[in-house]
Amino acid sequence: MVVFLAPSRAGSLPQGEHKSCAQTDHCGSEPARDGNPSDTTKPGTGSPMHFDLTDLRLYLNILDTGNITAGAARSHLSLAAASARVRAMEASLGTGLLERGRRGVTPTAAGKALAQHARVLLQHAEHLQQDLAEYAKGVKGRVRLLCNTSAMSEYLPELLATFLKDHPNLDIDLQELPSSRITHALRQGAADLGVVSDAVDTDDLQTRPFRNDPLVLILPSEHPLADGRAVSFSETLAHDYVGLNASNALAVYLEEQALHTGLRMRIRIRADGFDGMIRMVAHGAGIAIVPRAAIERRPAGRSYRCVPLHETWAQRALLLAARNFEALPAYAKALALHLSEH
Repeated sequence: MVVFLAPSRAGSLPQGEHKSCAQTDHCGSEPARDGNPSDTTKPGTGSPMHFDLTDLRLYLNILDTGNITAGAARSHLSLAAASARVRAMEASLGTGLLERGRRGVTPTAAGKALAQHARVLLQHAEHLQQDLAEYAKGVKGRVRLLCNTSAMSEYLPELLATFLKDHPNLDIDLQELPSSRITHALRQGAADLGVVSDAVDTDDLQTRPFRNDPLVLILPSEHPLADGRAVSFSETLAHDYVGLNASNALAVYLEEQALHTGLRMRIRIRADGFDGMIRMVAHGAGIAIVPRAAIERRPAGRSYRCVPLHETWAQRALLLAARNFEALPAYAKALALHLSEH
């Protein structure tokens, strides 16, 4: 692993000041550095520095032990190799990092700054190694799942809860979006899986059946359209609606469909979810369009009517979509299988 650091101006040595320990003859001879040395840049250019983790560990070990010999031994390097690494770091930065005194070596101002950053970087590198080891085993991960309103409210809560219970090392990043935005995100690689309506274009994606999810119109029992016959969406636009929040995926979709007819939905009030919408309709606030599943899970004895819509987009099914199911990480494959089989 190579760490890129911008050079620090702190602790630079004016001409004639102390040389660093690594630049003196007391640090041992100067044979070639073990392995291929990192490329260095001309001092003072401001270009990125190339330090690997061995360099940083060595430098901290030197500071912790107080001399290069002990630091090299703790780093499992020869004295010559350790000295060469320190010289390369100083040449790369264009400033000294260590000063030699009677009791050993001490860091310059630039060296103190490097030590502070090096400890943070090495700690992060250790955490990264631990996390990636678990990812490689397919036992830890975060699945990015996008879904439309109906899937979010009617189908996914119990499914995702059981999946998380059975997979304690997995997390799910769940977001509700309109189906058209979900397919775009999948194509761009911004999500692993999506649950979308079959009304959107999924030709360049892979899909699996998820649920039949028709949309229906609900009305107060005494409403003029509550005679049981199927109605067209455009016919309903002459009446007042109870809608979902304006940012809701289904609300956005329905208002787009209204604009396609050249009309707008007359929304008197907006609710946070289907339960609130249905209760408002039952008490005469207006009409609403909801997934049939939202009606079926409510108890009988309702004071509203449910009628079908003529439009083909209302006779929809939900699909589980991905760019390529086989190319998914193991943890995302596990979720896709769970959603497909339940």
